Amino acid sequence: MLIRRASLLDGRVVDIRLGGQIEQVSESLRPQPGEEVFDAGSGTVIPGLHDHHLHVYSAAAELNSVRVGPQDVRGVDGLAQTLTRAVPGADGWIRAVGYHESVAGPLDRDVLDVLAPANPVRVQHRSGVMWTLNSAGLAAVGLANHPDGRLRSADPTWSEPLERTEPALDELSAQLAAYGVTGVTDATPDLDTAVRIRQRVHVLAPGKRILHDDALDLEALISWISDRHTDGVPAAIHCVTAAQLVVAVAALRVAGRYPGDRVEHAAMVPADCIADLAGLGVTVITQPNFVAERGDQYRTDVPETEQDQLWRLASLLHAGVPVALSTDAPFGGSDPWAAMRAAVHRRSSTGSVLNAAECVDARTALTLFLGSATQPARPRTIAPGQPADVCVLSAPPHEVLDQLDADLVVATVIDGATVFTR
Repeated sequence: MLIRRASLLDGRVVDIRLGGQIEQVSESLRPQPGEEVFDAGSGTVIPGLHDHHLHVYSAAAELNSVRVGPQDVRGVDGLAQTLTRAVPGADGWIRAVGYHESVAGPLDRDVLDVLAPANPVRVQHRSGVMWTLNSAGLAAVGLANHPDGRLRSADPTWSEPLERTEPALDELSAQLAAYGVTGVTDATPDLDTAVRIRQRVHVLAPGKRILHDDALDLEALISWISDRHTDGVPAAIHCVTAAQLVVAVAALRVAGRYPGDRVEHAAMVPADCIADLAGLGVTVITQPNFVAERGDQYRTDVPETEQDQLWRLASLLHAGVPVALSTDAPFGGSDPWAAMRAAVHRRSSTGSVLNAAECVDARTALTLFLGSATQPARPRTIAPGQPADVCVLSAPPHEVLDQLDADLVVATVIDGATVFTR
């Protein structure tokens, strides 16, 4: 494939030949017989985006789920209407996602029995760690006598009896391709199934561990990290609270540095942890999109004295911490361009700015989605020898950086083959 008149981020306008990798980049290349030619028309061509932390099967399942987050429904009546109008899936279940207590307060089986229809219902908290089932749902998974219907996502004893339905993988893959995403890192713990979508997929399991504040065991974490390193597997540690990050830093310091070790999310980073992260050389995979999606709730839920710890970015980069960005879809929106805009502006849905000191410029935000699966913080480039995964945009570089908008994506190429055109 030959892409002609491609503007690169450095301002050059070149032709690009793609085969199994990027084969040639030159001011002018002559088409070969039978070669597919795409005229970029001086639009920007960048390496395909890599979302460094999402959950493929959950994101695909969300496409067939009811959204009940604060931005989707309001109050008890709104939640009741949404669940009542929901069309059950082929398995008879109503599956709702994105719930937060600001919608209608804490949920349990009794609340859902009143608000929801008689179908089995399961509602996932937007944190991803908890599901709440109504009585019909509990009976369906063999837990009719469960006291409150609140079940941890990571507990397979209740989820195994669920009838498996085919997730909308093709639809999700097409959506990602329309964003210019050519690769993803699936951060689902203990994922033991092959993930088959058009994008290149890197799986963190078995090197991913989720920490919970009510079960922080430093010695156990040190042992787990050491075992991963012994097996030649980097450790990826899910940290969304300051306490979790402090324990993770302490464990990594004892277990020792290993190439590819990661901290997932780093939603709260106390100031005295920044130098620790830099010293460890651990890569932070973070999601500034949550500032845009949940910023107003953070201003209510997080003490004002701690809000400067939320979703740090600029301070990590300035300290020399390797950083890459992701969306955490489906727990965050799946559009990486929205995450870039959030990194630049840090505006909530009502326009409030959260931690202006953590803003970065647009080029930095874009670059943090250009790393590879195994080297997230090292941006790929349009150069011979690089993978033949590219994103073609309709505008020149200055407009791309000004807008950071997925609507500018006009073509996505993976392994030299076009998988999306607008």
